[in-house]
Amino acid sequence: MTEAAFQGIELLPAAGPVKQLFILLHGVGGTASDLLPLAEALGSAFPQAACLLPEGFTAFDTGSGGRQWFSIDGVTEDNRAARVAEVMPALHALVRQAQERFKVMQPDTALAGFSQGAIMALEYGIAHDGSVGRVLAFSGRFATLPEQAPEFTTLHLLHGKEDRIIPVAHAYAAYERLSQHQGDATLDVASNVGHEIHAALVDRAVYRLQTCIPLRTWKHALGSA
Repeated sequence: MTEAAFQGIELLPAAGPVKQLFILLHGVGGTASDLLPLAEALGSAFPQAACLLPEGFTAFDTGSGGRQWFSIDGVTEDNRAARVAEVMPALHALVRQAQERFKVMQPDTALAGFSQGAIMALEYGIAHDGSVGRVLAFSGRFATLPEQAPEFTTLHLLHGKEDRIIPVAHAYAAYERLSQHQGDATLDVASNVGHEIHAALVDRAVYRLQTCIPLRTWKHALGSA
């Protein structure tokens, strides 16, 4: 069986080998190009990184030309998780193919998403613990709050306090649940910011990636000591 060709936008290092891999998932009804500003910021901070911006798996329900990762037609709190689970194998295959193509290890891979893309990224971090080192969730939420926290993936929650599409309460609830299960997570909330990837949140994401030492690393160091 041959691998499916990548559908989306790629930003690759100007020279030298790829050392980090970022995969960015757009919001519902959006396209890969929506995340170009985020990809450019990440590429500036990590010049040896490859940034892949895939297109959503299916056409947006409204037929307006955008894409989506799962259908929101008739979506409810009860059926959202099942819809995410249905397309999770396709996302896992996309991540693995990218890692193999660029020869990047799991800890050096980050999965980022906005809105529906953030839902996919967060659920991926739970379903495939350790498949990526970091998850960046902008204006997202869990489909359902997890019963356990990932051990080998760090989750970074980034949200606008004035978000009216996915209220910030979801981010607080996610962080609290992950903390209850000793998960490795951070939470950054920007005042006067709505449902968007605001520059302030992008700056915090880069800061977290550059400075946050995973909890598992601290635990290992303490155990060795």
